[in-house]
Amino acid sequence: MDRQLVAILGPTAAGKTAAALAVARRVPVEVVSADSRQLRAGMRIGTAAPTADELAAVPHHLVGCVAPDAPWTLADYLREARAALEAIWSRGRLPLLVGGSGQYVWALLEGWQPPAVPPDPALRAALEREVAAVGVGVLHARLATLDPAAAARVDARNPRRVVRAIEVALAAGAAPVAEGVPPPAFGWRAFGLEWPRAELHARADARVERMYAAGLVDETRGLLARYPADLPALRSIGYAEAAGVVAGEWDEATAAARTRIATHRLIRMQHAWFPPADPRIDWRPGADRDGLAAAVEAAVEVGAEVGAGGPAPLDAPRRA
Repeated sequence: MDRQLVAILGPTAAGKTAAALAVARRVPVEVVSADSRQLRAGMRIGTAAPTADELAAVPHHLVGCVAPDAPWTLADYLREARAALEAIWSRGRLPLLVGGSGQYVWALLEGWQPPAVPPDPALRAALEREVAAVGVGVLHARLATLDPAAAARVDARNPRRVVRAIEVALAAGAAPVAEGVPPPAFGWRAFGLEWPRAELHARADARVERMYAAGLVDETRGLLARYPADLPALRSIGYAEAAGVVAGEWDEATAAARTRIATHRLIRMQHAWFPPADPRIDWRPGADRDGLAAAVEAAVEVGAEVGAGGPAPLDAPRRA
């Protein structure tokens, strides 16, 4: 199994972890997470990270490995993910890239080469004050003048990502991410988990209820005892709303309702990274895990038969 990779993609609550476990029953795999929140340690419930049993069933990489307050960039993710891929291939196993963080997914699959720009706390604080004063739209317009390509990639409604993109653009100059140079030295195939939107929202709502029943508020209370409330990881979906319960701003039912709304918004944003018409993604019914597992197994077998051709059988179309 020479330098092949299979990705399982889709929005939150699509069932990517369960699909990965179904694949693992047919193919010797190790999971490389492409989830920007699940890599944070001590944040298991609010990120729907794999359970202890799931982690025991299949080796996982980049899950619970970074402290909530540790600086972390796209360059950090690519360095660690690429190292994990090499280790998995050396063991004769298939890397299974699993996640819904689109930037992580396409950066790895397309061979982006972002600069390793460390956070600039003073600049970041100034930009965040500007967001509070004039709104994120003004800063996104500024980003468009600094780096139009970055502005096209970054969600204009996400202050944290806009601020980071400006930070990188100012430090590294225009075009801070060189996409596809050099191309990745492996073949890949991407499968997407598709659900009717109403059904996906219902799955997400049920997961929110399970998070609160499992102790999300207590998990958040423990994190707030160790980290400041304005930590970006604690302002993310689930934790921001649970923090309101800890602070006495609203009750748990209100927090859950707000989390459901925020999760639906996230699903819409994730569809922008993984659009149904994207020719790079082979969309499969989310409920048909066995069918997906069989498709992955067949794709890997085709790749193995070609031999010296290496990664070509799993190679997917590149973004133009």
